[in-house]
Amino acid sequence: QVQLVESGGGGVQAGGSLRLSCAASGRTFSNSNMGWFRQAPGQEREFVAALRLHWLSTATDYADSVKGRFTISRDNAKRIMYLQMNSLKPEDTAMYYCAASSDYATNSRDAGIYEYWGQGTQVTVSS
Repeated sequence: QVQLVESGGGGVQAGGSLRLSCAASGRTFSNSNMGWFRQAPGQEREFVAALRLHWLSTATDYADSVKGRFTISRDNAKRIMYLQMNSLKPEDTAMYYCAASSDYATNSRDAGIYEYWGQGTQVTVSS
């Protein structure tokens, strides 16, 4: 089992920055995916960013809406995944969830590949 706990959400004005953290505990997987998704009220959960971990290599993937503004990274020693969010916009307002899979998959944007989810952290961007 894997437990995921997000933190770092809050309120910020448009143009500001936040850094979300996702602390993992439990089993570790050499080849897996880790990602961030978000869900705004009344909307479906959408992909934000992901890490594809395959042995010693790591690939990143971003939704077009956040590319160039958000950066996903991971501290292997601390087992924490981060989402640095810059130039935030009101449309970034949502509950942000981190997710992890137990196996490697190339379709990191598909929420269905992730077995483990955190409880979410709220991000609110005001104009």
